Amino acid sequence: MIKKMSGVVAILFTATSFNLSAQEQNSTTISNPWTLEQCINYAMEHNIQLQQRKLTKEQSTQDVAQNKAGLLPSLSFSSNHNVAWRPWSESFTNLSGGTMTQTSSEVNYNGSYGLNANWTVWNGGRNYKNVKRSELAEEMSEYDIEETANSIQEQILQYYVQILYQADAVNVCKEVLAASKMQRDRGQVMVDVGSLARVDLAQLESQVSQDEYTLVNNETQLANYKLKLKQLLELVNTEDFDIVIPTIDDSRIMATLPSKSEVWSAAYASRPEIRNNQLSIQSADLDIDIARRGYLPSISLSAGIGTSSSSGQSTSFPEQWKTNLSNSIGLTLSIPIFDNRQNKTNVAKARLSKMSSELTLLNTEKELYSQIETYWLNARNAQQQYQYAKKNTDAMQASYDLVSEQFKVGLKNIVELTTGKNNLLQAQQQLLQSKYTALLNISMLRFYAGERIQL
Repeated sequence: MIKKMSGVVAILFTATSFNLSAQEQNSTTISNPWTLEQCINYAMEHNIQLQQRKLTKEQSTQDVAQNKAGLLPSLSFSSNHNVAWRPWSESFTNLSGGTMTQTSSEVNYNGSYGLNANWTVWNGGRNYKNVKRSELAEEMSEYDIEETANSIQEQILQYYVQILYQADAVNVCKEVLAASKMQRDRGQVMVDVGSLARVDLAQLESQVSQDEYTLVNNETQLANYKLKLKQLLELVNTEDFDIVIPTIDDSRIMATLPSKSEVWSAAYASRPEIRNNQLSIQSADLDIDIARRGYLPSISLSAGIGTSSSSGQSTSFPEQWKTNLSNSIGLTLSIPIFDNRQNKTNVAKARLSKMSSELTLLNTEKELYSQIETYWLNARNAQQQYQYAKKNTDAMQASYDLVSEQFKVGLKNIVELTTGKNNLLQAQQQLLQSKYTALLNISMLRFYAGERIQL
C-alpha cells in the first residue's frame, strides 16, 4: 500500500508547471544540504524566467525616457554632395544655390549643408499622456517581476514539501522492510522446527520482495522531486543535491489558522497580480483619453538654416557658403476634418479594452479568493485528519506489535499478520499525508497574508 503513497499525495499539489531551461553554472557558493530560504534566494538571482522579466522592465524604462524626450524639439544636420563627370561634353549648365552657370569642366562638384529643427508644440496633449502611459507600463513591469517571483517561490515550497514527504515515506519503507526481513527470518526458524508451513514462508519471502520494490520506487520518486527542484533553481554541474530536513513538530502542524478575511485583506492589498490589473485599468483610461484627443488640432514648428557650394564658380567655397546662406522658419497647423472614422474607432476600441481590463480584474480577484479559501479549507481539514491519524497510527502500531508477538509463538497466522501490517501502513500513510498537507497549506496562507515563505 505504500507504493500508492506518491500517487495519493500528488493530488495535493497543483503547481503550475513551467518550462524552465537550465543555465550552466561553474559552481555554486551554497553548500549541501540546501535550506528552503537558500533555495528561494538562489532562485531569485538565477532563475531565467525572472531574469527575462527584469529585462522587460528595463525596456519599459527606456520607453519612458524616449517619450519624455519626445516633448523636446529635434535637431538634425544634413549634408549632400554630388560629383558629375562628363568627359565628352564641351560645356553644360550647372545649377547651384539658385544660380545657373555654364562650365566646360569635365568634373563638377555640388555640395549642400543644412541644419533643421522640428518641434511638436501641441498635438492635443497626446505626447504628455503617452509619457504617463509609459510610466504605468514601467510600474506594471515591476509587478510582473514580483508576480513571477511569487510563483517561483510557491513552486519551490511545493517541491520542498514534496521532498520532505518522500523522505519520510522512504524512512517508513525502510522500517517496513526491516520488519519484513525479521519476520521472514523468524518464519525460517519456525519452518525448521515444524511450526510453520513452507507456503507461509513463501508468502513472507514474497512480502520482503514487494517491500524492497516499494522502497526503490519511493527512493526514485524522491530523486525525481529533487531533480525538479534542482532544475527550478537553474542548477547545472552539481552532482550532489539535497535539502535540509527540518524538525516538524505538532505545534507547526496544529498552528492557529488566520481567518480567511484577514488573509484576503492582506492579499488584496499586497499581491502584485491585483495591483497589476488595477494599473491596467488606469492605462486603459489613458488610452481612451489619448484616442479622444485625436479630434483636436495639432501645431508644430520647424526651422532650418542651409547653404551650398559648387565648382566652376568664380568665387571661392567660403564666399559661396556666405552668399548662398538661407534661413527658414515654419508653422504647421493640422485640423482633422474627416479621417475615415479612424479616431472614432480608436475611442471605441479603447473603451472595449477598458471593459476587458475590468473583467480581468474581477476574475483575478475571484481566483485569488478561491485560492485562499482552498488553502484555508485544506489546512483545517488536514489538521483535523492529522489528529485522528496520529491516534490511529499509535493504535495500529500497538495492535501490530501484539500480532507480531503472537505470530512468533504460533497464536496468529500469516493472514492476520499481513492484515495487521497493512492496517499499520495505511495509518502511517494517512498520518504523512495529513501532516504535509497541513504544512503546505498553512505556509501558503501565511505567504498570501504577506509573510515570507517558511515552514
